[in-house]
Amino acid sequence: MSDVKQAPGELANVQAFVNTLDIERDADELASPAALAEWLIAQGLADPGLVAVTDADLANAIGLRESLRSVLVAHNADGVVDADVAAALDEAASRSRMRLRFDKTGTGTLEPEATGVDGAIGRLLGIIHRAAADGSWDRLKACREHTCGWAFYDHTKNRSGTWCDMRVCGNRAKARAYRERRGGDARVRG
Repeated sequence: MSDVKQAPGELANVQAFVNTLDIERDADELASPAALAEWLIAQGLADPGLVAVTDADLANAIGLRESLRSVLVAHNADGVVDADVAAALDEAASRSRMRLRFDKTGTGTLEPEATGVDGAIGRLLGIIHRAAADGSWDRLKACREHTCGWAFYDHTKNRSGTWCDMRVCGNRAKARAYRERRGGDARVRG
C-alpha cells in the first residue's frame, strides 16, 4: 500500500484490520486465534499476556472485519449498508461495552470497558467513532474492484477515489468495461 492511500493517524489501525484479508491472494493474517492475538498486540490494541483468543473471538473478529469492509464498500458507493451489517457493528460495540469517559479537561472519549479481544475490538470502534466525528471516516473506502476489496484512504479533494490502485484495479475495471462495450472482444479489427 502506498503512503498516498494510507489512512491518517489511528485510523490506519482500522485500515490495517480490514486489510488483514487479501482477497486477491486469498491470504488471511487472522487465520488462527494465535494469529489474531499477535495482530492485536502488534497494533497496540491489546496488552501481551492479557489477551487469550478463543475460536469464538476469532469468528467475531472476522465477522466484524467483513462488516467493516461492507461499510467501506458503501463509502465508495451510495453510503448505505444492509441492516445485518449495522446489527453486527452494534453487537461488536455491545460486547466491547463501550462507554463515554471524560478526562481532567472535560473531554469525552468513547472507550471499551471490556478486556481481552472484545476490549481490543472496542478500541477499533472508538477509533471509528473519533474518525466519524472529525470527518475522516467516510474517506476510508474499499476498492470497487470486486476481486480486490482492499481498504484505502481517499485523499482526493473531491472524495472521488474509487480504486486502491488506478494502475491495477482501475485498469482492470476500465479494460473490462471496454471489452463489454466491444461485445466481449477487445481486439481492434482491421
